[in-house]
Amino acid sequence: MVRIRNLDFGYSKRVPLFQNLSLTLERGRIYGLLGKNGAGKSTLLKCLVGLAFPWAGTCTVHGQPAAARYPDVLADLFFLPEEVYVPALTGEQFVASTAPFYPRFDRAQLAEYLQELEVPVHARLSAMSFGQQKKFMIAFALAANTSLLVLDEPTNGLDIPSKAQFRTIVASALGEDRCVIISTHQVRDLDALIDTVVVVHDRRIVLNSSLDALTDSLRFGSARPDETAAPLYAEASVRGPQGIWPNPEGRPSRVDLELLFNALVSGNADLVNHLTPLAHELAL
Repeated sequence: MVRIRNLDFGYSKRVPLFQNLSLTLERGRIYGLLGKNGAGKSTLLKCLVGLAFPWAGTCTVHGQPAAARYPDVLADLFFLPEEVYVPALTGEQFVASTAPFYPRFDRAQLAEYLQELEVPVHARLSAMSFGQQKKFMIAFALAANTSLLVLDEPTNGLDIPSKAQFRTIVASALGEDRCVIISTHQVRDLDALIDTVVVVHDRRIVLNSSLDALTDSLRFGSARPDETAAPLYAEASVRGPQGIWPNPEGRPSRVDLELLFNALVSGNADLVNHLTPLAHELAL
């Protein structure tokens, strides 16, 4: 669905943000895009949807150049930025003026999502709190039923119950023909939602792997009583020392996204080398 190859981009010629970056996104997956603040997550999403223009390389959506912003591509793509700007319209007026741009928009789904998120459809959007505005736009984005849904820091501004509701409705909206990519720096907000993790660091994609592939290759948690191998990475926590070990036996464990992210951005060579066989996913 999305194919980025050898992308170079920056806001200053002296300080490139990305160099030779490549990434492939497929249908039927919920991707979590992780990176430090300032790593370029939002910029990468803007390149992906055609709102930023690479110096070099290609970025295509449905085989079309994203920067061309062809109407048929835009009708099948919804991008929700971190900061939402809503007009002085009621929810009903906004739907009437905007929904026609999305051929598969489903008003019944929108009503269901708004009820789940406890957002009134008759209220003026500009008079709502930021959290309510954001929940309305999340519901609208999901009801648009585009094949590609791009959400930049969608849980910022949401309270704890709303974050749980968000995870529930996004998971329910995923289908085999849909690709969802969610950027966040709050790793735990996506812990139970995503099935594929993408990490951007040091001007490039350092990981693009399904959680299943990661659990086949790695074991997360504390040392077992019979543990003989040294961890690839470890750090202290309130649960005691937590680490990442090779998993030749294929023992099940749950991917600790925060631990994995910390290990990758620390430049841990042992972990990077161990994950090298997964690098083929970048070249699909």
